[in-house]
Amino acid sequence: MNKKHSFHIPVMGIGFTVDTPLKVSQFGIDSVISLVDDVLLEKLRKMYSEKFEVPYHEITEKFEDFRAKRIRSYLNLLNEQAEKKFEEFKNATLEKRHEIKEYFSMLPDTSELKKEFESLTEKYFNVVEIKKWLKENLSMGSIDVNIMTKIDKANYANGEKLPIEYNDAHAAIRGFATSDLNSSVVISAGMSPRLYSYMESFNDFFPNEEGFIKKKIILKVSDYRSALIQGKFFAKKGLWVSEYRIESGLNCGGHAFATDGFLLGPILSEFKQNRNDLTYSIHEILAAALAAKNRTVPAEVLPLKITAQGGVGTAEEHQFLMDHYGMDSVGWGSPFLLVPEVTNVDDYTLNELAEATEDDLYLSNISPLGVPFNSLRGNTKDIEKLALAEKGRPGSLCPKKFLVSNTEFTEKPICTASHRYQRLKIKELDAKGLSSNEHQKSYDKIIDKSCICVGLSTATLLINKLDTKVEGEGVSVCPGPNLAYFSKIKSLKEMIDHIYGRSNIITRNDRPNMFIKELSIYIEYLKNKIEETKISRTNKQEKYLLTFANNLKEGVSYYSGLFDEMKDKFEDTKSKIMSDLEASKQALHILYMEIEKRHKLTPVVVTSS
Repeated sequence: MNKKHSFHIPVMGIGFTVDTPLKVSQFGIDSVISLVDDVLLEKLRKMYSEKFEVPYHEITEKFEDFRAKRIRSYLNLLNEQAEKKFEEFKNATLEKRHEIKEYFSMLPDTSELKKEFESLTEKYFNVVEIKKWLKENLSMGSIDVNIMTKIDKANYANGEKLPIEYNDAHAAIRGFATSDLNSSVVISAGMSPRLYSYMESFNDFFPNEEGFIKKKIILKVSDYRSALIQGKFFAKKGLWVSEYRIESGLNCGGHAFATDGFLLGPILSEFKQNRNDLTYSIHEILAAALAAKNRTVPAEVLPLKITAQGGVGTAEEHQFLMDHYGMDSVGWGSPFLLVPEVTNVDDYTLNELAEATEDDLYLSNISPLGVPFNSLRGNTKDIEKLALAEKGRPGSLCPKKFLVSNTEFTEKPICTASHRYQRLKIKELDAKGLSSNEHQKSYDKIIDKSCICVGLSTATLLINKLDTKVEGEGVSVCPGPNLAYFSKIKSLKEMIDHIYGRSNIITRNDRPNMFIKELSIYIEYLKNKIEETKISRTNKQEKYLLTFANNLKEGVSYYSGLFDEMKDKFEDTKSKIMSDLEASKQALHILYMEIEKRHKLTPVVVTSS
């Protein structure tokens, strides 16, 4: 069956979309669950089991392979209840006619399904006829899951390190792969050969003769080269990437994996130009690998989707991505944090997000992963963190340990946001004998790390009135910069009407175009990188800055041509777009001249790399 909507709801944090499919899948909307926190999933499984009056048997940490079992059990419960909800919806009755009409009113006006339904019900609501038609034409939104390759810590039992398949990401793959779901796993945060190889262990990831794959693979990528390399890697194992989900490197929520100055527009253009080559070249590798493994080779080339997300905020931008670049779907993330029907956000954080300005939404260094992280100033987890530091107890007790990775002081990895790590790091700092000013700068960097693996799930516990004794009540949140232009709490229907251009919920008239906004963020990022290397710079850093700046220059040139040639798009905002683009061009030119000037005048520290 064809997709009902042209947008999807990406994963947000750990808990914000953890049960979103149960709220939106009956409307044909795809959404994504994070599989980071099995403790949270187990708490929610207990809550929903009680709510839906189904048996619940606790899976404790004493169980062998408890993480995979918790994940599988939660996904099975969610799938079962979502399907039940959907079947009840399709079982049309006169009493449900308003609910059914509401469903179709949310579909895009271009939807053939919507037009057919309106034609069918134009004169009267024939329950028997409608019921039959609904069963033949409606399908649920996909209950997809997200696994971050970087969150794959090793686990121990009785002091002994367990085999790699018990690592966090591996166990999450196993939980999903053995679940009842017919959906996709969204793999993010970079390539992981060992994790990709492990996926070969599960038959559900392989296609049958008709090309059906029960568990599909979606790769979140930031450029074409990465997609091609990873797609071929999977294909050599007989696994097909069903979708490449292109995300802006910096104009997105959560962790921001910056490209080397490659901008979203040129990246999308490259995918558009090479889509057929990507499909057929990888499919050829896939077919050969399946034959070598004596597995079924699909009779036809498998379908491949290209989708995009990161910073989209208007119906015009949404449709432009669909029409100009041929996207199969567009991700709308951060704006849905203001839709309580869809996401889990506590009242305090919800109001803070609604009132947030550009200055309140910033690219922070709070993530223990060492990757820039989009955050909200004044979130309650950071308030809690600073209060502990002022009391002389910086750092978290690290109750969940999902982000442990540092071995500076210990043989077994610990988290840089933990009390243990920060105590040891501050002790090391104190021994350096730095000036008061330098000491304070270094100290602030140490205590800046936040326990986000707990903070990003706490809001879910708070709004469901679940116990937070272990976690505390501090909430971390990870909105993208685009949320600054959304300032009102909305319903699901209101947000969908905005996406499809039936209404406009943005009250500000100064919101920049999504491409221009991303460009300005990248220029600011480059400016900060230049500032970081003012005192000394290695030849590797020199090369990086020049490459970054050159790639941005090419991006600006691309956008100049794109918007200059455009005739019937962005008519109301085109003059502002061109003005903003020229300002960005001038700012970039100044930075480029500074890089070149320092390249000629400043001695470069030669490294062996």
